[in-house]
Amino acid sequence: MNQTIFEEKGIIFNIQRYSIHDGPGIRTNVFIKGCPLRCKWCCNPESQNIQIENMLDADGPGSTPVGREVTVREVLEEVAKDSRYYYRSGGGVTLTGGECMVQPSFACAIMEACHEYHINTAIETTSFATSEVVKRFIPLVDYWLMDIKHMDSEKHKLYTGQPNDLILQNAKYIADHHPDLTIRVPVIPGVNDTEEEIDAIAKFADSLGKGAKALHLLPYHRLGEDKYRRLGRSYFLMGLEPLSQERMLQLKKVAEKYRLPVQIGG
Repeated sequence: MNQTIFEEKGIIFNIQRYSIHDGPGIRTNVFIKGCPLRCKWCCNPESQNIQIENMLDADGPGSTPVGREVTVREVLEEVAKDSRYYYRSGGGVTLTGGECMVQPSFACAIMEACHEYHINTAIETTSFATSEVVKRFIPLVDYWLMDIKHMDSEKHKLYTGQPNDLILQNAKYIADHHPDLTIRVPVIPGVNDTEEEIDAIAKFADSLGKGAKALHLLPYHRLGEDKYRRLGRSYFLMGLEPLSQERMLQLKKVAEKYRLPVQIGG
């Protein structure tokens, strides 16, 4: 066993146990701080800056630091508490954020340590990273969840702060070199919720290599809205209403004409 990986350090802002939405089975989500995108609907704005910052408390005048430096050993100590649930349910650990590829050495060390203990690994990622970084993750990830937000690069940049060229390029590489990739689409009213926009993403997902296994449409929600106020930031989509279940089903039907199985949520 490579003991040095357990001393690798990184910055996280949460560890969430008993998750059932970010990969198969019962999982523990490790939220890694830092993200190169600035999605206007982001439900975890406290994840964006890699630095530790203060957030106002939800129910009082005080504030609490968001983020802490930890070792891989400390993460594994928390993760291992639920190992019996992973084995029984086919679950494991999911790295999310933020964007786990912003801290590649730390993230890869967590997954390597998980494999030492026979714990399944997953990542929830934009895969906005260099090809060298993506290649480091390939052998360490058991289940890959990747966001595709828009096929139009200019519109992608308008709503996320970055063009989509690198993301689409990496999606093709991952689908060719990883056996279990799920494409996830956060469906945002006014951003990518037309039938034409969903069709374009589904068509792209259909064109990916054999590793692409499923397409998930994730309905927009407003659960992170109050965090912007508590961070002293503006929420640009204030007042935006989520799509109805009927509309989500219509968009699901659009995506289902291609080869990948489609589900709402996930």
